[in-house]
Amino acid sequence: MDRPRFQDPQVSLYELAADDILVVCPRCGGRAVNAARPTGSRWVASWPRRLTCAACGYAAAWEPAGATSVWGGPVDPFFGGPLWLRAECCGGRVLWAFNRRHLDILGGFVGAKLRERGPGPGGLTLVARLPAWMTAAKHRAEILRAVDRLRATLEN
Repeated sequence: MDRPRFQDPQVSLYELAADDILVVCPRCGGRAVNAARPTGSRWVASWPRRLTCAACGYAAAWEPAGATSVWGGPVDPFFGGPLWLRAECCGGRVLWAFNRRHLDILGGFVGAKLRERGPGPGGLTLVARLPAWMTAAKHRAEILRAVDRLRATLEN
């Protein structure tokens, strides 16, 4: 569904990771949650994390000391497993999101006919860094169908 207007909410991928990240459980393949455990630091990538699966009871911890995080693909940047919200579309490309908020931003941006930058300086926001295939009007319908399929997985 086309939306008339979208304004960049001025959030980065790192800010979205402050919320829960939905991942595929490494034990049972169900939906697991990678939750941040905030510390005094504002740098989200340095917060300890806890991965838990309600279906099978799997649990793991990630501590920033001595560990690295890898950002920018359809994998959990902390534990390295696949994200729950990922779908192939647009000729083999992968649409992915950390959580519902991330998915809503992508859906809002892609579905809008008018896309506005936020009031602050751009460049480092999630929306400003989207790949060209996601910003192309010719992919709008296919991406929105993929977003709807991913939203449906959140209802279960």
